[in-house]
Amino acid sequence: MVVRNVLPIETMSQSEIDRAVAERMRAGKSLYEIDEQLLRELSPDLILTQNLCQVCAPSGNEVSQVIKALPKAPHILWLTPQSINEIFDNVRELGAATDRVAEAESLVNDCLRRLESLRERTKSVARRPRVFCMEWLDPVYASGHWVPELVKIAGGIDELGSERGESVRISWEKIIAWAPEVVVIMPCGFNLEQTMKQVSSVFQDRTSPLFDLPAVRNNRVYAVDANSYFARPGPRVVEGAELLAQLIHPELFDTPQRSTNAFCASLWLY
Repeated sequence: MVVRNVLPIETMSQSEIDRAVAERMRAGKSLYEIDEQLLRELSPDLILTQNLCQVCAPSGNEVSQVIKALPKAPHILWLTPQSINEIFDNVRELGAATDRVAEAESLVNDCLRRLESLRERTKSVARRPRVFCMEWLDPVYASGHWVPELVKIAGGIDELGSERGESVRISWEKIIAWAPEVVVIMPCGFNLEQTMKQVSSVFQDRTSPLFDLPAVRNNRVYAVDANSYFARPGPRVVEGAELLAQLIHPELFDTPQRSTNAFCASLWLY
């Protein structure tokens, strides 16, 4: 493994992770370590990196320092998408960098076709439910970047999210005022099993404002595998949109194409 997280996040609570990340960021320290020796041995021709978020993965600062130690300068492909279309642009750029232009274009076209199919099925819904996508549990963060766009395609409205912007910390007062009818819990970087553990830990106290939301009273709170389908900018965000459509409009998608049990769980909290 070339990249390692410096924080033992597997044994930390969400609030502990949030505090530790903030402290390291204020001190100008990285959240990741890169094995320079291994990278020199591998001597890659192409390095994929991102400059979108310093928390999610090594950013340009770490990579720029490391490549100075490599025996030959590799091609660096910077991935910084903030929207669905920009994700697909990155797929095309990766195809060009690896001489797989036709394959990349075919993949993008298939993704666009599936998203258009979703738009067609949801554009005539009688109403669009109020949705809140929770990107962090303690403290609570609203979603950003491409996630609000996925909600829109899936037939919902998430006015707490920041389309093409960063995910941001949000108060419970704003969440309660929005009164979401559907809550999707998708902590960045967590799979479904990890998310379920965090939900059990953070929301074990029933005095939490979460339990005052319409979504909880109507049993429409869901945990999802954010790491696979929402947090990472790749083709699988299309599957994330399809999953959201099933959760937001079960009356339209009552026969899912495949079981959602592996990457989604309904939370019966009320």
